[in-house]
Amino acid sequence: MSLLLPETGLLFWMVLVFAIVFFILAKWGFPVITGMIDRRSEHIEQALRDAKEAQERLAALEQEHRDMLEQTRREQARMVKEASDARSQLLSDARADAEKEAATLIAKAREAIAAEKEAALADARREIALLGVSVAEKILRDKLSDADVQKALLDRLSDEALRNTDNS
Repeated sequence: MSLLLPETGLLFWMVLVFAIVFFILAKWGFPVITGMIDRRSEHIEQALRDAKEAQERLAALEQEHRDMLEQTRREQARMVKEASDARSQLLSDARADAEKEAATLIAKAREAIAAEKEAALADARREIALLGVSVAEKILRDKLSDADVQKALLDRLSDEALRNTDNS
């Protein structure tokens, strides 16, 4: 017997056992194995589809996030512009109010100055008039110290008064 060449009986039994095992595996083993492989393949394909769908949803969410950020930036710029416009409007209103108030205060001050000026002029006139009367009184006392001079002055004044009433 040779080590490299098997005998025909052994070869027959090996082929027969192989055929029986192959038949059993082909009948009950291979369908179960291929079914499990098919289910695993379907599961992998479903997982790939789910991953692709998740990736698409993630891309859509990222785009939505970018859109929301852009909208937020626009809204922020709009709000900043509105605030700036409101600030400018408030400043111009405050400036206009301050100018009106200043004009009112200046007008009141001018009126007060004019009134005080008139009062000061009236006081000065009154003082000048009193001074004039006082000076005239002193001068007249000095000149009219004599009774004859007083009588002549009274006659002359009464004549002038009569002439003025006759002419009128």
